[in-house]
Parts: sequence; C-alpha cells; structure tokens
Amino acid sequence: MEYAGKNMELLPPKVKEWVVAMANWCKPDSVRVIIGTEEEKNEIYTMLEKDGVIKRLPKYENCWLARTNPQDVARVEAKTVIASEQEHDTVTITKLGYHVPGALGPWMSTQELDKALAERFPGCMRGRVMYVVPFSMGPVGSVFSKIGIEVTDSAYVVINMLIMARVNTEVLKTIHGDEFVRCLHSVGQPLPSDRPIISNWPCNPEKTIIAHIPAQKKIASFGSGYGGNSLLGKKCLALRIGAILARNEGWLAEHMLIMGITNPKGVKRYVCAAFPSQCGKTNMAMMTSTLPGYKIEVVGDDIAWLRLDDKGQLRAVNPESGFFGVAPGTSKKTNPIAMQTIFKNTIFTNVAETSDGGVWWEGIDKKYGEGVTITDWKGSPWTPEKGTPAAHPNSRFTSPAEQCPIIDPAWESPEGVPISAIVFGGRRPEGVPLVYESYSWAHGVFIGASVKSETTAAAEFKGNKVMHDPMAMRPFLSYNFGHYLAHWLEMEDFAKGHPMPRVFHVNWFRKSPEGKFLWPGFGENIRVLDWMLRRIDGEDIAIPSPIGLLPKHDSINLDGLGKIDLDALFDIKRDFWMKEIDELETFFKQEVGADLPPAVQKEMDDVDRRIKEMKQ
Repeated sequence: MEYAGKNMELLPPKVKEWVVAMANWCKPDSVRVIIGTEEEKNEIYTMLEKDGVIKRLPKYENCWLARTNPQDVARVEAKTVIASEQEHDTVTITKLGYHVPGALGPWMSTQELDKALAERFPGCMRGRVMYVVPFSMGPVGSVFSKIGIEVTDSAYVVINMLIMARVNTEVLKTIHGDEFVRCLHSVGQPLPSDRPIISNWPCNPEKTIIAHIPAQKKIASFGSGYGGNSLLGKKCLALRIGAILARNEGWLAEHMLIMGITNPKGVKRYVCAAFPSQCGKTNMAMMTSTLPGYKIEVVGDDIAWLRLDDKGQLRAVNPESGFFGVAPGTSKKTNPIAMQTIFKNTIFTNVAETSDGGVWWEGIDKKYGEGVTITDWKGSPWTPEKGTPAAHPNSRFTSPAEQCPIIDPAWESPEGVPISAIVFGGRRPEGVPLVYESYSWAHGVFIGASVKSETTAAAEFKGNKVMHDPMAMRPFLSYNFGHYLAHWLEMEDFAKGHPMPRVFHVNWFRKSPEGKFLWPGFGENIRVLDWMLRRIDGEDIAIPSPIGLLPKHDSINLDGLGKIDLDALFDIKRDFWMKEIDELETFFKQEVGADLPPAVQKEMDDVDRRIKEMKQ
C-alpha cells in the first residue's frame, strides 16, 4: 500500500521508502510528517488536550501536565537489548565463556530480535496516526550531528521530541542517501483496544522491548511511552547507537553534562561531568556559584558528544535541544536556574497538580498555599498523611534549552566547545573522598571504569543498593565494555600529543556515621571546581595518595562556609579501599574478563599496590 500522508512529498527518497515500509507493517490509519512549525505544534497540543492525554496548567505560560499509566514510569533496562550477529560485539569474554546476561550490554541475536519484533509490530498502529519526526541530534549541519527519523503512534512523543531535538524541514535537506538512523516506536495498543487505557496513556508493559541494531542503524521500541524508552533521539540514538558510531568514527558519545566556568580573572573553561541518573548532573550544569566572581553557563545537562579537532583538542556538543530533568528535589535552593527555566513552554509528566492550576513535588521547598489542594501523579486527592509520594520519584519536566537564563552563548556552536576537564562521580555514602585527580589519562579511564553509585528512581531498581556504573554508562553501553575502555584509551593517541583533559572524581554524597551529609553540595560545589581549575592552571595544590591526587590542606576555598570536617571528607581507610579494589577486580573478571585492556589492569594493580602499602 502507498501512503500519501501529510507532507510526505518532503521526504527524501530513501526516507520515504522506509516510512512507507513501516506504515505497511504497522497499519496506521494515516501518516503525517512533522515539520516543526508553531501552527503544527499548537494543533497537536490542542488535540492531546482534547483527548485527555495532557492538561493545560493555567498558572504558567504554555505549560502542560501528563500522567502515565503507573506501569510505565521509567527506563526499562531489563527489556532494553542490543542486537548483533556476533555476541562478542556486545558482551565480553570471561573464563566461563560468553557472560550472558551480564550487567553490561544486554545482548540478543538478530534472529531472536527479528522474531520478537514480528510478534509485536504488525498492525500495532491500527486506529492511530503514524507521525514521522525528522530530527537532528546536534546543531543542524555540524560535523558532530546525526540525523534520525522517528516514526511513532504517540503524539506525546512528538511534542517532547519537538523540545528535545531539532525538528524542521532543514533536517531533511541534510540527508544524503540512507545516512539516517531509523527509529521505530509504537505504544503497542492499537484501536479499538482489547484492554483499558489507564490515564489516557496507551502502553503494553507485558510486551515492552527497546531494541538497538547498530549494524543497521536501527532502533525499535515497543510498548512504552515513557521518555527514555520512546524519545528515541535521546538515550537510544545519542548514547547507545551514538557510542558505536563514535567508536567507528573516532569520537565519544557519553552520559555527561557540559558547563562553562569563568573564573574571577575572566578565564573561561569548559568541563564535562559524568554522573549516574539523579546524582546531580542538572544541578551541577546549572549551578549558582556561592563564590563571588564566578560565572556558570550551561551547554548541556545530560549527554555530550566529544571529538578531537585538527589540533588534537577535545571538543564537545550537546546533541539535545532541551532538558528532560527529574522534578522531585528541584527547588530554588537546589537549582534556582532550573526553577527559572521550567515554568513556561514545558511538559510536566507524573508530577502532582495543585488546585490553582500549578504543579508540586517533593522537595520543591514551597507551600502550595492556603486552601490549595493537591492531586497526586495518579490523579487521586493527596495529603501528606496519605503516606505516598504526591509526585512520582522519576517525574519529569521537558523544557527548551534556549530559555535557560544561563545558556552558554556557544551551546549550538557547530565546532563544539573545548574541554579542559572530565569529572566522574556517583552517590557514595562512605569511603570515597570529596575530590581527587587522576595521575594520567589511563588512570582517569580506570577511575571512570570504577564508578559506583546508589541506585535511583530513573530506572526500575528498588532500594539503596550501590551498583557498578562505569563511566555512568552502565544502562547505555551498547558494545563490548572492554572494547569501549580500549577506545577511551586510544583517544589519547588520536590527540597526537595535544594534552587530554584532566580527569577528576567527586563525591558530593559522603555521610557521617550519623547519616548526615558531610558536604553542603549544590552551589557550594563551585569550591571544588575552583580547586580543579587551579590545578588545570598548574597550581601546586595537590598531594599524592593511593587513589589519586588529593587537595593539599587548606587548598579548597572554604571562606564563609562554616565548619566543614575536611578530615572526614578526605579520609581514605585502608580496609575500605582494599575491599573496594577486591570488588572491582571481581566485577572486571565477571563482566569484562579477557577483554579488559592491559592498561586498565595495570592501573588497578598500581592502586591495589599503593593501598596495601598504606599504614594500618
């Protein structure tokens, strides 16, 4: 069947060929190509409001509330797979042979995936519109950028993609032949439905699958409408497919913020930082400095694509054009910049609603007003006595980056911004110091590979379990982790003698024996960044330790901060670190095995030796 949908004539031949094939497979009632005009946006918002999928929030300018099916609230890592012909492309070799399923790189054969998709997609869009969303991750036309075409039967996905990616007809003009990533998405609930549609949110949790076929530059997502599973330009393309494109083309696709920091002398540096979800990436990217004279500007809060320029300087772009931030905990105290950004042109998902037409969530640090009542994220009346969260712990806001008051002037530079430092970190309540610096690029790669963090609500895990999350990429690793580490190592060779960025590790979350945070965090983190920047400038303010370079005594500016227990913040206990290295060695043996690069093994052996040489 040939589909003559709205704007189909704009599609390049190869794109149209694929769209028609997908339409014939999924059987939508109609096809519509999205071109990103204001008229089109308004039409789709109006339709979604009429259908009860979103609700206007009259307290703010052009803001909307969506509530999902309670079974569709987060990334579904257990159902996210990478498909390839050879298992070793995705998973590593251990002494036991191929390690499946493994904590890194969930693999499925292409034959198995073909069968799984054939059981789900035929006829899955009956009764619905197939939207065709042409998008650019990265500034349109930049050497960094990649083009995707997402076909979806969810208008909610469309309005979010219009914020999170660059969607317009210029994108279509940059496509040559079949150089685009094919992104297929369906909520998996054709009409008429044989199951109730809860909260006007169609989904199919029992059959959800999020599949990536890197060799074919394809993504197929079925059964979930939640952001990380359905906005296929985000984690799926920008990180999972992106990481493989990066390896093949000599660059990096990473789960990192990018921020610009100008010191009191007027010197500006750009820093990337990789933290697992809900470990403060957005708060750091939008930091309000408590030290006078510092200026913070944000390039991106979640994903960075990094390339070496002709001189060997590592440069980065934010491939996204919006913020998809966690709402709970966001407040004027923790992130005043985000609070100035998100109350116009924003889609809120699974937050609580106030009776005066606004939103509320735990940690927002404001009362909802006398006489104002709360409706929770499931649509039920709520009071604190109910004993359940008003907003889902993973509730989100989707906001345009351009309206952030501290957006960096170069945030859409096609050349990217030069990176001076890379920072790793995670939620570590004990044992790990506030900050330390790597001895070398290879040691920095080892530090990144060693990241561990308490789990969060951004994925389906429950409880406060400390998990390995190397490079903060555990949920997004799409190829053999040993090969991934080897690619990080070889970036230094690609730089042809140009210095690589300094590498640091931070831990904002260390606690006292009484369970209280030892460091105030948030805007006070500028004091740690100040120390890093002074290290980059060559200041002699670090001393060696078994795990890396620590700040010299009194080298972190604590003016006006009050009493801070630096001894507790920087205490390195021999027993803790011996256990840490033993656990890391076990993790590498189980998950990386024979594919662990010798340089990473050497760095681990060196740290192990230095720890054992510590006095009891």
